[in-house]
Amino acid sequence: MDLSIVVPLYNEEESLPELTEWVWRVVKDRYDSELIFIDDGSNDDSWAVIEQLKKKYSFVKGVKFRRNYGKSAALNEGFFLASGNVVITMDADLQDTPDEIPELYDMIVKEKYDLVSGWKKNRQDPISKTIPTKLYNWATRLATGIKLHDFNCGLKAYRSRVVKSVEVYGEMHRYIPVMAKWAGFHKIGEKVVEHRKRKYGSTKFGLERFINGFLDLMSILFVTRWGRKPMHVFGFFGTLLFFAGFVIAIYLAYAKFFWMEYRMTERPLFYFGLLAMILGTQLFVGGFLGELISRNAPDRNNYLIEKTTEENWQK
Repeated sequence: MDLSIVVPLYNEEESLPELTEWVWRVVKDRYDSELIFIDDGSNDDSWAVIEQLKKKYSFVKGVKFRRNYGKSAALNEGFFLASGNVVITMDADLQDTPDEIPELYDMIVKEKYDLVSGWKKNRQDPISKTIPTKLYNWATRLATGIKLHDFNCGLKAYRSRVVKSVEVYGEMHRYIPVMAKWAGFHKIGEKVVEHRKRKYGSTKFGLERFINGFLDLMSILFVTRWGRKPMHVFGFFGTLLFFAGFVIAIYLAYAKFFWMEYRMTERPLFYFGLLAMILGTQLFVGGFLGELISRNAPDRNNYLIEKTTEENWQK
C-alpha cells in the first residue's frame, strides 16, 4: 500500500464526515491508501460516525479504545496497524488540511526524507496554547539539537520503517522526531503547513498536558541517551556523591585519631558526608533499575480495544 493516514481522535463527531470526504478527494486518484481512525474512548457519537463512514468509503478503517488513553496511545496503535509505505498523521479537528498530503508524501518518496514535520508558522490557536508550545519547541531544540520549529504539529509524514521502530507512550507523541533521530533516522525535514481555526468542538489542551509534556521531555532525553547505558548517568552521579561522602568520612576519622576530636558525630560535616554516601548508593543502585523496569513492562502499551472495523485487528 502507498499511504496510511492515521487520525487519532477524541469527541470529534462533527468534523469526521468533512475530514473524510476531504481526504478522499485528495487521495482517491493518487494513491492506494487507507484512512485509520483511532477513537481514543470518545463519549460522543464519534464511533457511530466512523462506522457510517466505513460503509460509504472503503478506505476507512477504525479502532475504538474502551477508555481514553491519550494521543500517544492512539498514535502507537495506529503505527502498529498502518500498512502503507508512507504514514501520515493528522488531527481530526480540521485544523490540519489534507491538501498538504501530496507534498508531504513526495518529500518522503522523492526527496528521501525519513520524517517530515509540519510547521504551523501562522498558528490559529489562542495565546494560552501558543506560548507553552513555543517554550517546548525552544527547550526541545536546545536539548536535542534537532532544528524543528514545531515538534508538536500533528501533521507529519514518516517512512514506514520509522513508525515501526519507535514506541510512543505518555505524552511522547510530540517528541517522535527525537526518538526517530536516536533510533538512527537522521534525515528529518520540515514543511510549512496551513493551520486553520478550529471549526467544531473545543481544544483538549490543558495545564495537565503542559506539565506532562515537560516531564516527558526529561524522560525522553534520558531514555534516548542513556536508556541502554543507564550506569553512565546514574553511576557517574552516584559515584561522585559516594566519593564525596567517603572523603568526608576519611577526614573525620583522621581528625578523631590524630587531632583527638572525640565529638565528630556532633559536627554537621559528619551528617553531610553520611547523606552523600547514602544518596550516592541509592542513585547507583535504585534509579536506573526503576527506569529499566518501567520501560520493559510487558503491559505498558497494552490497550483495551472495544471495537474495530477490521476483523483481523481484534486482539
